[in-house]
Amino acid sequence: MDSKKAKASREKGKKGELSLMHILRDFYGYDVRRGYTFQHESDLVGLPGIHVECKNMSKPNVYAAYEQAVEEAQKRQDGIPVVFVHKDGDGSKDNVNGWKVYLSLEDFMDLYGAWNDHNNYPCSVCPTKPNEDYE
Repeated sequence: MDSKKAKASREKGKKGELSLMHILRDFYGYDVRRGYTFQHESDLVGLPGIHVECKNMSKPNVYAAYEQAVEEAQKRQDGIPVVFVHKDGDGSKDNVNGWKVYLSLEDFMDLYGAWNDHNNYPCSVCPTKPNEDYE
């Protein structure tokens, strides 16, 4: 990639990170900031237990982004890998609905289980143990 394209790509990534940071701060109240890459931090810091990989692309490859997040989260030991994706060009960058989240089913179920336990939410359809047919 030539230097002009590389710089434009970094700028687009920075804009996406800043947009997500402001949404997480202003809409959800989390004290997040952009990570310091030279200190080997994730794209955004301030969601304890979550390694944030932020992608702002016209054709996001969530599988590649997720693999990157897994690799970095393992290296940094900073939480479960979660990819926040914004499809560039849809006009919703500063809109909560323009962002999507991608994570593994296992990590989602761990988060859901923690939320469910914390809220003591009764679930009439939740299994009490894993279905042996799927093991």
